[in-house]
Amino acid sequence: MSRIGKAPIEIPAGVTVTVDKDNVVTVKGPKGTLTQKVNPDLEVKIEDNHVVVTRPSDDREHRAQHGLYRALIHNMVVGVSTGYRKEMELVGVGYRATSTGQVLELSLGFSHAIYIKLPPEVKVEAKTERNKNPLIILESDDKQLLGQVCAKIRSLRKPEPYKGKGIKFVGEIIRRKSGKSASAK
Repeated sequence: MSRIGKAPIEIPAGVTVTVDKDNVVTVKGPKGTLTQKVNPDLEVKIEDNHVVVTRPSDDREHRAQHGLYRALIHNMVVGVSTGYRKEMELVGVGYRATSTGQVLELSLGFSHAIYIKLPPEVKVEAKTERNKNPLIILESDDKQLLGQVCAKIRSLRKPEPYKGKGIKFVGEIIRRKSGKSASAK
């Protein structure tokens, strides 16, 4: 039995979970509404304020999807109740970020500014404080979408190992390399 798949998902107050006949799970809460189509082989039941995912057999495919869909439903429940938040830091001289509505403007040392239009489900805020690196704060109820947006922003200028310049997550530790070493004579 899958350790993750067999764990029931507790439904917090203010969140409603419904499963229709096409095996589409809909989760509504104070932060929004999310839907996920579940494999028809798996069974999703709502029992006394808990969501339980069961599989029909111990086939390799069923075991893999058991944990997957349980994790996706859990992420939806957490997303609509508390939401997800990611903070990214711009490390480098002259690196700046500003946000106007759903458009994020980044200055990353290129000859031009980069404009990224974010999906409406993602809220963005750019902070710049004196003597600190600029921060990009992203919030959403959809964990998958938030991770995708963060990966797209990070791909514009990944942190490099020599000086540590680039876009990184707050708290992320970058493995540093030593540069050229002086030759011994």
